Amino acid sequence: MASATDFGVTIFAVNLLGWWYLAASVTGTVAGGAVNFYVNRKWVFESESKAINWQILKYILVWSGNLIIVTAGVFMLTHYFNLNYVLAKVLSSVITGLSYNYIMQKQFIFSS
Repeated sequence: MASATDFGVTIFAVNLLGWWYLAASVTGTVAGGAVNFYVNRKWVFESESKAINWQILKYILVWSGNLIIVTAGVFMLTHYFNLNYVLAKVLSSVITGLSYNYIMQKQFIFSS
């Protein structure tokens, strides 16, 4: 759901609104991040913690790192390797999701 939101917003902003691919990617990442927090808190990690405000703060810190890594990856793959922005976003998001996001969310944000 979060990835669909992220990519849907990105593609919509580029193709229908005419936004620059990097601005659209950032917007998509932020929108997907909001969905991701809710989905992960409720269903993935089944967090029962009542400290939602603390989780939100930690999530924003981790997600800011994600935003920087994904945006840099999209830019480098698109600008220097001439990849399509969607493919660049897929590659950056998958690599970052597996190597950074999941670990940080499991160990830092939603740990009991």
